[in-house]
Amino acid sequence: MQLSYVYRVSKYDPADRDNHGHYTGVEDITSDHGQVEAAYLQAVQAFAADTGVDRLSVREPEVSAFVHFGLEAPMDGFGLGTLLPGGLAGFHDGAEVPLDTGLELVRLMLRDSGAWCRLEVEGAFAVHVGWDQYVYVGSSRPCHEALARTRELGLFPERLDVSPYNFEPDEDGVDTPGDNDFWGSLNREVACGRAGLLEEIYVQNASRWHRLTSDTIDTVRAALAPRARLAVWPDLSSDTAAVLDALPSEGLVEGVWQDKDGRIHSTVADEDEFPELADLIAGADAAALLPMYADERVPLLSAVMPDRDGIVRARWQAERSLNNSPDRRGSPAEVAIADFSSGGADRGDEPASGSVGREAVEDESETEVEGGSDIAIIFHGA
Repeated sequence: MQLSYVYRVSKYDPADRDNHGHYTGVEDITSDHGQVEAAYLQAVQAFAADTGVDRLSVREPEVSAFVHFGLEAPMDGFGLGTLLPGGLAGFHDGAEVPLDTGLELVRLMLRDSGAWCRLEVEGAFAVHVGWDQYVYVGSSRPCHEALARTRELGLFPERLDVSPYNFEPDEDGVDTPGDNDFWGSLNREVACGRAGLLEEIYVQNASRWHRLTSDTIDTVRAALAPRARLAVWPDLSSDTAAVLDALPSEGLVEGVWQDKDGRIHSTVADEDEFPELADLIAGADAAALLPMYADERVPLLSAVMPDRDGIVRARWQAERSLNNSPDRRGSPAEVAIADFSSGGADRGDEPASGSVGREAVEDESETEVEGGSDIAIIFHGA
């Protein structure tokens, strides 16, 4: 979403930058949890008032997975427990929140809580929280009063052409809707035994897993999070010994298993964590290993859930699948338990991070503070 007026708001005085634009002053790159943090929130509130908005939409929400690059420790429940109805369950793409709740989400992001999202009003307003206490505010209006108020608060608004956190679609993603045609295809795949496991990516970096039968598909569909991304895999295998035999000698894999109580879990592990993963799978009723490298992680089917009126308003995309990638080859078994014998970590392949938010911005270039975070790679499947 491109807005006419975009400002980078920060506590960093432009006079304290070197010739490369890096800040060299004394301000810390973490939140003070106090007066300065409050100033950021008041500045965002002033821009919202100047624009005439009092509600914000959550867009492309994400949570940190097993890699967290924030400079503060992540918070329990990402700090969402008392902020949103249902906590994390209420943190979904398209969720509309009052401005006061949006400001509290900004606070959580400034504190590196582990939760991140864009806060926007289509065509009118946007707030993006970047690394190192940079906040990007966009508006359809020049917001002269908000600019003056921001300076009064001791912060520095700087005009930009565009926020570095504007959403950009994934070049490898697909826009397949989770409509009746998709669910009809899924029914057929389940009925013939090719498919049996649904991955529901309800926020970036977090998934819920559902084993499917022809009798349970409609129930699962009705309970999915709004605008969730879906990936369909072959069913878990009850031959856990064969699953363990497929563990590679090194690299990254995602283990998915169903425990004795019927609950499905998943975790991403590398070679140092393989012994612990092996113990979990050995005690499971059924399990599978999924690859974490982009050229190997190809589900049978994929889609993005539409809104109740059948329109897909989510901007994030589904993974490419065998169904919409005719050049892909592989049997269901090769998808469910990949051939790890070549050692994916030695090939220089990129992990399938699927970043759509703050982690996708590798370097803010002249906006970066010396000593701050440059890049984070976060994997879904938490």
